[in-house]
Amino acid sequence: MSIELRPYQREAVDAIFGYWAAGGGSPLVDLATGLGKSLVIAKLAIDVVTQYPDMRVLVLVHVQELVAQDFSALVRLWPSANSGIYSAGLGRRDAHHQITFASIQSVYKRAAALGPRDLVLIDEAHLIPHSAGGMYRRLISELLDLRPDMRVAGFTATPFRSDSGRLDGGDGRLFDEIVYTYGIGPGIADGWLSQLISKASATEIDVSGVARRGGEFVPGSLEAAADRDELTRAAAAELLRYGADRKSWLIFCSGVAHSYHVRDALRDLGISAETVTGETPAGDRQRIIRDFQAGNIRCLTNAQVLTTGFDAPGVDLIAFLRPTLSTGLYLQMIGRGVRKAPGKNNCLILDFAGNVRRHGPVDIAMPEERKKKGAVEAKKTIDAVRAKACPICETLVAIQAHSCWSCGHEWPVPTAKHDAEADDIPILSTERPRGPEMIPVVTWQARMHTKQGSPDSVVVSYMAGVQTYREWLCFEHGGSIRDKARRWWTRHGGGEPPTTVTEALTRFASLTMPEAIAVERNPMHRWWDVVGRTFANNLIEADRKGEAA
Repeated sequence: MSIELRPYQREAVDAIFGYWAAGGGSPLVDLATGLGKSLVIAKLAIDVVTQYPDMRVLVLVHVQELVAQDFSALVRLWPSANSGIYSAGLGRRDAHHQITFASIQSVYKRAAALGPRDLVLIDEAHLIPHSAGGMYRRLISELLDLRPDMRVAGFTATPFRSDSGRLDGGDGRLFDEIVYTYGIGPGIADGWLSQLISKASATEIDVSGVARRGGEFVPGSLEAAADRDELTRAAAAELLRYGADRKSWLIFCSGVAHSYHVRDALRDLGISAETVTGETPAGDRQRIIRDFQAGNIRCLTNAQVLTTGFDAPGVDLIAFLRPTLSTGLYLQMIGRGVRKAPGKNNCLILDFAGNVRRHGPVDIAMPEERKKKGAVEAKKTIDAVRAKACPICETLVAIQAHSCWSCGHEWPVPTAKHDAEADDIPILSTERPRGPEMIPVVTWQARMHTKQGSPDSVVVSYMAGVQTYREWLCFEHGGSIRDKARRWWTRHGGGEPPTTVTEALTRFASLTMPEAIAVERNPMHRWWDVVGRTFANNLIEADRKGEAA
């Protein structure tokens, strides 16, 4: 059976090869949960060994479930591939195949057994720290000793870490650039992912007194604040009310004891519920998850074990009873509900933890801000109000929205303007009454872009929020497209515009990076257009035809 890749999956593979063709080093692909990274990884490995038959590829993941999933994707695309598995948990130690799928725990001391590798592909790449320590770093270092020109490529749904910032920035980074981004927003808009909706909750965990360390709540202090019987039972009652027509509930809790207490409160209300934690025996955990996936259990509570590598497409209700300051964890938790399934119209997000307010819409959430090297300053406001509840259907919408997108209820038009920084954060940023969303730019970079049959161009990548947005500057083309590039250069303080790509890249460091960019989804394509930017609080708007920058 032949399998056809989705357009964005093919584009991701092409972006990596294009990056390498232009002389790039270690690329990173940012694909939202549920968009099929396994097939992208498989297709990339196949294309590499097909074009270069002597090359050997290693695919690394952190859990045995993903080893099996990624291996299965390759076999579906290429049943006769010379491929194997190295995973103690799966009972296989295939070290000599051309394409090897391995769990990092099983191979991080086995570089010599794996032998020289030309390419290492890393799934869930956000698990790799910037520091020199850890299993991934040790294995990669030893593999580089065997083959100094080995390439590395990463794949993730969250291209940053709470402790060190973006994966493609800062000292010690393993990846040089995010070469392709396709996030939750476009995935939902294009129909590949399930719609998300949210409802206002009357119950919320008070974290005002919870201790913080390293940019996150201290686990013991957090559980003490969350695991209160009256709060748990109030949340369970709301879950029962909102989840009456929901078949598959996944609840994130603040600790092991908390998970069991939430489970028991739901059982008391007649809901079939089970719990998995890091302390659950492997056999019991597998049985419970299978029963949940099969629909035999309506609700599954968990403590810090189902955020990655867990696939249950039928989940149509996610509840946060676990506050977090980590934007990455927030996105990973929501990602458990975005897969599509028969009979599933959307996934309801119930937030008893203030996470949506704290991090923003899932499609434009902002990662933690770094204060200095080696430290993180978590500027997550815990008492701001960025959304309002519709009085008719209780759907959360933007604070300044004039109508509810769900039921059509209309609010009176305000007589005074909202502040320029007015809160407007439901679970998705689908309501934008003020026009394109302004997103602060973390950093930017430029590189050469090559396309067969066309002159080279410069691609400028803005790392803004949790995503990467791009603009193409065609200095070596003719007509209006060259004029646009020249105007862009002048507006970024570069003086006399360059005439070649090489000159532009040489002079790029002299340009002024925007403080923020305005992005708008291109109605004809899957990407976002940069339609405006701010420099020292002065907005430069682009027209709708894209003739200005």
